[in-house]
Amino acid sequence: MLENLTKEEQATNYHTMRHIEIVRNNLNMFITDLLKRGELHDQTKLEQPEVAYFSLYTDKLATCTYGSAEYEGYRKAMDPALTHHYARNRHHPEHWKNGIDDMNLLDLCEMFCDWLAASKRHNDGNILKSIEKNADRFKMSPQLVKIFENTAKEFQ
Repeated sequence: MLENLTKEEQATNYHTMRHIEIVRNNLNMFITDLLKRGELHDQTKLEQPEVAYFSLYTDKLATCTYGSAEYEGYRKAMDPALTHHYARNRHHPEHWKNGIDDMNLLDLCEMFCDWLAASKRHNDGNILKSIEKNADRFKMSPQLVKIFENTAKEFQ
């Protein structure tokens, strides 16, 4: 097959194959980081002070609507645990001085996966409604909201 190609075409194929290899390596680094994040995700919930609060409030949170006054009351009552949690988990906008604006794409991927899982823990959970509420809460750009909505539709 290579014998049918000109020297320019062979050179182009070499550069194309090199590009494909670099993209593959970049994707593998991304995947490796996401796999590590998956293994370490929310491990602080298994230690104090978080475990005590999450033991008290996880069932209560499941029975209320995300973003409701009741939900916000529980969230406020959990403040010591959440302050501890956000300080140690970079996939939360609260971890950062400028919220989502300071996050990287890996943080956003983990955050999205966290929101998706959290929406399934609420009896009336809905990832699209969660994205809508979080868009206001975290001052997300319309473009990022649309990307999250598009991604959510892939997981329904």
